[in-house]
Amino acid sequence: MIEKINTELIGAKKIAIAGHIRPDGDCIGSCTALYLYLKQSMAEIGIDQIDVYLERFGNEFRILGGIDDIWHTYESDEVYDVFISLDSGSLDRLGNALKYFKSAGKTINIDHHISNNLYANVNHVVADASSTCEVLFDIFDEHYITKEIAKSLYVGIIHDTGVFKHSNTSEHTMGVAGKLISKGIEFSRLIDESFYSKTFIQNQILGRCLMESTLFLEGKVVVSSINRKMVEFYQASTSDLDGIIDQLRITKGVEVAIFIYELNLHEYKVSMRSNGEVNVSKIAVYFGGGGHIKAAGYSMNGTLHDVINNLMVHVEAQLLQLV
Repeated sequence: MIEKINTELIGAKKIAIAGHIRPDGDCIGSCTALYLYLKQSMAEIGIDQIDVYLERFGNEFRILGGIDDIWHTYESDEVYDVFISLDSGSLDRLGNALKYFKSAGKTINIDHHISNNLYANVNHVVADASSTCEVLFDIFDEHYITKEIAKSLYVGIIHDTGVFKHSNTSEHTMGVAGKLISKGIEFSRLIDESFYSKTFIQNQILGRCLMESTLFLEGKVVVSSINRKMVEFYQASTSDLDGIIDQLRITKGVEVAIFIYELNLHEYKVSMRSNGEVNVSKIAVYFGGGGHIKAAGYSMNGTLHDVINNLMVHVEAQLLQLV
């Protein structure tokens, strides 16, 4: 079966799988792919129970198999033989699933973030992979990848590569995508429905954020933000904010795009994208977050002006080094 993981699951009866807070396409795709992969061989491996924990996410991911089996609440006090974290660079990213990690007999960390701090008993982190889904594909026995598993892996890859246009897309990434397509997936539909398709509310919020965006540092940085009142006004969720940062990033002349949204009073989530040589992962790590060289994020307390001012000092310092 899956030699690289199988040896770590010997004797395990109960397994938990979890991704990071505010799950994105790669997180959801990797969790459902691993769940489906292990589920088809439960009897062979000797597993009795597999539970997946994720916070709630958008309906666009309903096209994936295994979605209806995911737990969105964390009320259970189950103790698992093995806990597998996916696409999570640090323990705090596990959110409410952290309690299952701490009580598990063995922990496994599978990821692709360069900032991953190797927090589990077993760590399989491939920093040059496009996505955690790409990492999983390389772990899986290709013979056992079904069409439904291929759908999940493909969705994860297209979300973390921006449909193959981000710099993390490699020749290997394209080769993996080709092999997934050969499983018979409707790749065009998966791209349209999970990545490009927007609700009317999402388009309204996107338009509002673009209209109210501001340029900093001689037009090299674009910043937009949204507060809780605006989200409540549109009756939106955090998943409705997906894609805003990517639209900001393609602003002509911009080196760094920044999107800030209010989580709670004086608590903000900061997402950053780099078009050039600015290492946004370095900035995110400084503030307790993480990610990749060209895509990273973190949370910060204070006023919106505090967040922007503190962040801009670090962005400017890197831009000056490039002159």
